[in-house]
Amino acid sequence: YIARADGRPLYLFTGDQQGEASACYDECADAWPPVTGDVAAQAGLDASLIGTITRDDGSLQATYNGWPLYEFARDTGTEPTGQDIESFGGEWYLINADGEEVHAE
Repeated sequence: YIARADGRPLYLFTGDQQGEASACYDECADAWPPVTGDVAAQAGLDASLIGTITRDDGSLQATYNGWPLYEFARDTGTEPTGQDIESFGGEWYLINADGEEVHAE
């Protein structure tokens, strides 16, 4: 799965539409903070898949393969605790280097 430079895991939300604006605001964004600011491609990631969308407040949210990216507020370090959680009208998954949701094998 992909992570920030500091190792914090990044997630996608199935309540979003790939390539569209975020559907996660208010309480949702408190629990699943959107990734804002510059995002650089870490080793193994395709820089051409990194992009941004504009949130309702005008801030830019990072995307990967068109999926808006989020952190999980309960993640306290590099160990993901938000994988395959259903909340706020969708499911939350880690995102892999191909820009697809990660499912347990």
